Amino acid sequence: MFSGPNASSSAAPRKSPLEWEETRRQGMRMLEDFLAIEALIIAAINGPVFRHLEVPLLADIVLAVEDASIRDSAHFANHVIPGGGVHVVLPLLMGINRARYFLLTGQTLTATEAHDLGLVADLLPRDRLLERAWELAGDLAERSDLVLRYTRLLVTHALKRDMHELLGYGLAVEGLGMAGHWASEPDG
Repeated sequence: MFSGPNASSSAAPRKSPLEWEETRRQGMRMLEDFLAIEALIIAAINGPVFRHLEVPLLADIVLAVEDASIRDSAHFANHVIPGGGVHVVLPLLMGINRARYFLLTGQTLTATEAHDLGLVADLLPRDRLLERAWELAGDLAERSDLVLRYTRLLVTHALKRDMHELLGYGLAVEGLGMAGHWASEPDG
């Protein structure tokens, strides 16, 4: 997985409320469908993750190369409310105060810092990343389908609950913030 480059305020979408509604629906569907997958998921981060970092961090096992980095460049740093799921995932994974600091400052975490915070399970050299992911997948595949399926359901339950409760609200607030931001600027 790779997500970049850094977002910029010039790339922020200008959308009407009706257009934003489609973005809200797609955003909700993407994350809820990801969490509805009943197979264990391994994320292999092979470069910087500057946008939608909630996606790889929702995997059951997260691996990263040693020079990877993580930053939410698309939201608060660019005058956009972080309501697209990162506001749900990060507080659960790194603690609420740490997540708020990360989101409000636009901080970039190195792979080592992400590992120390428990966001990443293993740091690997680039040439070992996919090999290790396939090795883990092979080990998991030796378990019964029911053990795999019900383990996934169990370990994603809290994420699903919080996502269901907070994602729609976050996306709606993000859209309202964009509408207010763009309404105050003259068309260029």
